[in-house]
Amino acid sequence: MLLNNALKQQSTPVTTSVYPSNRFSIAPMLDWTDRHCRYFHRVMSKNTLLYSEMVTTGAILYGKGDYLRKDDAEHPVCLQLGGFAAADLARSALAGKERGYDEINLNVGCPSDRVQNGRFGACLMAEADLVGDAVKAMQDATGLPVSVKTRIGIDDLDSYEFLCDFVRTVADKGCDTFIVHARKAWLSGLSPKQNRDIPPLDYERVYQLKKDFPQLTIAINGGIKTLDECETHLQYLDGVMLGREVYANPYLLSSVDQRLFGDQSTILSRFEVLEKMYPYIEQQLSDGAYLNHIVRHMLGLFQGVPGARAWRRHLSENAHISGSGIEVVQKAASLVIES
Repeated sequence: MLLNNALKQQSTPVTTSVYPSNRFSIAPMLDWTDRHCRYFHRVMSKNTLLYSEMVTTGAILYGKGDYLRKDDAEHPVCLQLGGFAAADLARSALAGKERGYDEINLNVGCPSDRVQNGRFGACLMAEADLVGDAVKAMQDATGLPVSVKTRIGIDDLDSYEFLCDFVRTVADKGCDTFIVHARKAWLSGLSPKQNRDIPPLDYERVYQLKKDFPQLTIAINGGIKTLDECETHLQYLDGVMLGREVYANPYLLSSVDQRLFGDQSTILSRFEVLEKMYPYIEQQLSDGAYLNHIVRHMLGLFQGVPGARAWRRHLSENAHISGSGIEVVQKAASLVIES
């Protein structure tokens, strides 16, 4: 309904001769878009911009884990950072550049209490100057494109004027790309999950933002489920970001390059996608990875295909067992009826 209402407005379609990197991207999702997930997604689309999970500056600068590990096959890939101190963000962005990330993104959209307590995420919408200074520091340190992922507002700061002031202030410091989740965020009273569903979507506001800031790259996120919807949004905006829908039904990525990027490469079948994953799985297992850490991202590959439930069940029941290998995946695949 909201999308249909937006279409009734006489917005001016966006025309671009060169696709921006954010034309289609997969949202950074905590515990989901790790390196194994990104590799799997890349098999199906070579043009989609992939995002890391949000990584805090504290984890990068002071943590003991390798939070920046990635595979060379993931390009183009963006590192999303969480933080507020310009100096720490600059050091973290530089670490990301040194590890081969193509872009940096600052999280100004996450509404969780834990994030707020660390003074980053959606609460930073109330501190536009701080966000702008952080973006400039990261750009100066790395020379990489730096974008901001934000909401349309927070709490009672949800007027269109507030959103414009935020974007204008940050853009004046050098940011030219904004990914806008078309919902406001309630910083208290709603859980992060509820903040993904309860605040109403307002696609029209993001469309208007592009009209008022035509020089900026504006991508939209929130509630988008199909490539048809993506094509509609791309008539008015520069980019579309999908999250949970891609994770639940990853095979929709197989058509992205043709439909959204004009790339006429052959679309892989689901079984061809799986075949291309086998060498990666075997290499990761030999390096000490656990099978379930890889295949948990692949459970939706056969969504809607006869045998999909048996595929999911076999992987879920066996991939976590110590010593599980590629044979578990092959057995699960044999339970799917190939059309």
